[in-house]
Amino acid sequence: MLKLSLTSLFLLFLALSSVGAAYAAPSYAAPPKTYVFLEDFTSTELRDAISAGKTTIIIPIGGTEQNGPHMALGKHNIRGKVLAEKIALQLGNAVIAPMLAYVPEGNLSPPTSHMRWTGTITVADSAFKGILEGAAQSFKVHGFTDIVFIGEHGGYQTLVKELAVKLNAAWKKDGKARAHFIAEYYRATQTAYVQALKANGIADKQIGMHAGAADTSLMLATDESLVRRDRFAQAVKEGAAGGVTGDPTPSTAALGQLGVQIIVEQTVKAIRTAIAAR
Repeated sequence: MLKLSLTSLFLLFLALSSVGAAYAAPSYAAPPKTYVFLEDFTSTELRDAISAGKTTIIIPIGGTEQNGPHMALGKHNIRGKVLAEKIALQLGNAVIAPMLAYVPEGNLSPPTSHMRWTGTITVADSAFKGILEGAAQSFKVHGFTDIVFIGEHGGYQTLVKELAVKLNAAWKKDGKARAHFIAEYYRATQTAYVQALKANGIADKQIGMHAGAADTSLMLATDESLVRRDRFAQAVKEGAAGGVTGDPTPSTAALGQLGVQIIVEQTVKAIRTAIAAR
């Protein structure tokens, strides 16, 4: 009669259990993930996505600048990425290029504009436009037919518009791609969003032009971890001397969501109109 040790019996039990489990619970391949950000694709995945119709690429432009004592330096970059994703998802056929975080922010010597505060990064206009041009030309080579520029910062809007005109003049002959400067993305923050805040009782003085209620509410709606609520009072006290024009005190995520909705809706509409007019 065959005798098995306890150890042998235990190992036999494990082996039989594994076999049974394999038959009882067959594994299935997970469905492919839908990507939006270019960095998430492999090269072949992106090639296939373009062939399947994802022929629009959004180049989001942010900036690394001071935002008073109560909001982080990466405001434009984080906020821009969140909004770009919402825009791309609504368009349905768009990919998002890496965020450009290095933009013109003032002179170096002597420091001007936001360069007067620690942490701001500035680059020359020529370097800024050169990077964007190289990116756009690269995307054209790979088969994207509509290269869309959206920018978070008011200071470089004209530079981006000039670049789009230059690219379209160069690309006109082959007609394979078109560059689109979407002014509505930034304009919405200065017009319709401001009107929405006023309708909710926020005064012009509170809304401000930089790091006030408008700016801070948008940040709360997109990534509240970048906002230091306990420093609102300091921001008000220091005012322009601390890099703030406005009052962040009445800021809320709900007010910011009004801006998110307005920016996304107006940008999507503008992109569709621009592409249809090619």
